[in-house]
Amino acid sequence: MHSAHRAAPPVLLACLLLAGCSTDSPGGPASSGSGSPAAGPSGKAASGSSGRSIPMGAGPQKHYTVQQQPAAGSCTYRYEKGEPLEDPKCTPGAISPAVTQANLKSTICRKGGYTSGIRPSTYVTGKEKKLNAASYGFTGRMGDAEYDHLISLQLGGDPNDPRNLWVEPADPDHKKGTGVNNKKDPVETKLHTAVCADKVTLAAAQRAIVTDWTTALSTLNLS
Repeated sequence: MHSAHRAAPPVLLACLLLAGCSTDSPGGPASSGSGSPAAGPSGKAASGSSGRSIPMGAGPQKHYTVQQQPAAGSCTYRYEKGEPLEDPKCTPGAISPAVTQANLKSTICRKGGYTSGIRPSTYVTGKEKKLNAASYGFTGRMGDAEYDHLISLQLGGDPNDPRNLWVEPADPDHKKGTGVNNKKDPVETKLHTAVCADKVTLAAAQRAIVTDWTTALSTLNLS
């Protein structure tokens, strides 16, 4: 039998020696191999936990509409010392293009506040909350659960991107029927204070809370 191996063409040998092209896909473009995170819808990306990209949302809108949520039962809560965490596949977070490190003083750090003027109406979020509860299979008291921005508005999170919102169950020591009161909110406030005081960058705060809100402060040496 004749050997199935053939001598490599001179052009291919030269290519390999120069390490300037890829043989993974003949005729296709060479891969950069940089491992850079994929850009979000706006063409920009911020690095999240384990180097994954934090999507870029649409930002504040004059008129918000009810956003489609993940399929019912497709999202699963995680727990860290009893505290609920989001499903990264369903809720990876989303940042607002309107807030950047360069304009903090005129957005989230400005006197008089920023978030009240960009929040969707309760009519919109109320409908989304019910749909998202089905996504996560949440069956607890809706009045005790918060429809939470994973990256809070005071940290430049997108106001109504479904990737940045999830039904957050009450803390394990929460008394039923007493309304929304969770331990994530103080973490968000401390991160906001640190960002506005130039102790941490906006991107670092966003990465920390997307990775795990229960360890965000300790990760940034703010606890």
